[in-house]
Amino acid sequence: MGPNGRVYGVDVDAEAIDVIRSKASKAGLDNLTLKVGSAEEALFCEDCADIVFFGIVLHDFDRVDKVLMNARRMLKPSGRLADLDWKKEPMPFGPPLQIRLSEKEAADIIEKASFKIESVKAIGQYNYLIVARPKTTNS
Repeated sequence: MGPNGRVYGVDVDAEAIDVIRSKASKAGLDNLTLKVGSAEEALFCEDCADIVFFGIVLHDFDRVDKVLMNARRMLKPSGRLADLDWKKEPMPFGPPLQIRLSEKEAADIIEKASFKIESVKAIGQYNYLIVARPKTTNS
């Protein structure tokens, strides 16, 4: 969430953005700023977001380092990064196993981008959630 309770979203799929806009409009939500584009190029604000959330996409980014750098720039010093993703286990749905990131792989990537991991938890049978905060000179 960004300044003044705004919620920002980006997706390369214009149809997905249209679906979100339509559902938000029907629900009376007018605090969304949605953009068609790549996460590598998305920088909505600087030092303004309380939360940057990645929903089962970290494995899809071409330049995960750039996406995480932008996330870090958008987060307030007290903000949190949340990464929800698929466990790296065989299951009848979700992305192919070979492109999934294990909890350790994802945590290592996030830490290399100047974040400090706060927690890694299983979320149900198929997913995990990593919560991290920007590293400071004291952490």
